[in-house]
Amino acid sequence: MPVKIDEPAAPDDHRPMSEHDPLVRALRFHAAACRALGSDFSGGMLERAADDAEAGGRTRNFFSPWDGAATRVLMEAAVALRFLGGLHDLVLSGDAPALAADYPGEGRPGGAGAAWPSALAAMDQHSERLAGFMTHEPQTNEVSRSACLLGAFLTVAKDTGLALRCLEVGASAGLNQLWDRYRYRLGETMTWGEAGASVVIAAEWRGPPPPLEAPIRVVERGACDRRPVDLADPAASRRLKAYVWADQIERLDRLAAAIAVARDAGTRVETEDAVSWTARRAAPRAGCATVLFHSVFWQYMPVESQSALRGVIGGLGASATDAAPVAWLRMEPLPTATPMEVRLTQWPGGRERLLAHAHPHGAWVEWLSRPDSG
Repeated sequence: MPVKIDEPAAPDDHRPMSEHDPLVRALRFHAAACRALGSDFSGGMLERAADDAEAGGRTRNFFSPWDGAATRVLMEAAVALRFLGGLHDLVLSGDAPALAADYPGEGRPGGAGAAWPSALAAMDQHSERLAGFMTHEPQTNEVSRSACLLGAFLTVAKDTGLALRCLEVGASAGLNQLWDRYRYRLGETMTWGEAGASVVIAAEWRGPPPPLEAPIRVVERGACDRRPVDLADPAASRRLKAYVWADQIERLDRLAAAIAVARDAGTRVETEDAVSWTARRAAPRAGCATVLFHSVFWQYMPVESQSALRGVIGGLGASATDAAPVAWLRMEPLPTATPMEVRLTQWPGGRERLLAHAHPHGAWVEWLSRPDSG
C-alpha cells in the first residue's frame, strides 16, 4: 500500500524551540516526502536547507516573503519545492557550472553532501534570480500521470461507445491532453498505444486490467490554465523541467520527449480561470462523450472556486443525455497521504466511482476490481 507522510506534529513545550520553527518543520516535512517518493538527492538538499535555516544561515533569506506564516501555509505554498526548483533551474540553464558539476545528471550520480556547498555559493552569486524564481508557485506537468488517467478514459469510451471530447482544467503545458499518443507499459504483460511512440510510460500495475480493448477516438482537445506554460519559450520549458527532481533522470527524459510531441502537435492551453472556461467550453455535445479532467489541481483552488466549479459541472451533468454524456475525471490526493485517488463521475445519472489509487508521479496504479459508488 502507499506510503503515508504524516504532517509535522503540533508544537510541544517540551521540545526544543528550533523544532517549533514553521519554516524548519516545512523543509523537513518536504525532505521526508521527497525521500518517500524516490528522490534521496532532493531530500538531502532540503535537510541541509533546514539545518541552515535553523542556524539562521543565508538560506532563510529566500523564504522571507513567508515570514510569520504557519507550517501548513508554507507547505500549501510548497516553498520547499520552489527552492529546489530554483536551484535546479540554475543548473539546467548552464549559468551555475560549479553547482551543475555536483548535481545528478547523465553519467553523474551527484550527491547532496557535495552539492550543498556549491548551492550556498550559487545562492550568493544568483540571489536575485533565485528569489525571483520562488515568487511563482510550482507548476508541473507530470506526463506519467496519463498512465493513471488512461483507464478512466478507456472506461468512458467503453461505457458510452462514443468518441471523446477531452477538456482539461489546470493543464499547465497541456502535456496530458496527448495521453492517447503515448505508449504505455502497464506491469509485465499489458501494453497500450502505438509501438513507435516517442513517449513511453511504464507503470507498475496492481489489480485487474482496465478495458484496454475499448476503441478510442478523440475528436476534440481543449485546455485552460490560469498561467499556462508556453512551450515555445525555452525559459518556460526549462522551468517545467526544473520542478522534476534532478536525480530522477528518466522522468526528465520523458518530459523532454513529451514537450517535443506537444510542440509538434501545436498543443494550446488557453489562459482562463477553470470555472469560466468550463462553463464556456464543456457543454454536452451530441454524438460524443465530453470528459472534463484534471490532475493534482483541485488543492490549489480557493474553496469558493472549488464550490463554483462543482456547481458548473453539476449543471453540465444535469443537461447530459445518453446521446451527449458528460464525465468528470480527476486524479487528486487524499488529504493526509501521498497516494492519489482516480475518481470518475458520469452523467446522465451522476454515478461516481473510485476507479484507482495511484502514485503521485504515476509510478504505480492500483486499479480497483470493485469500484465503490462514492
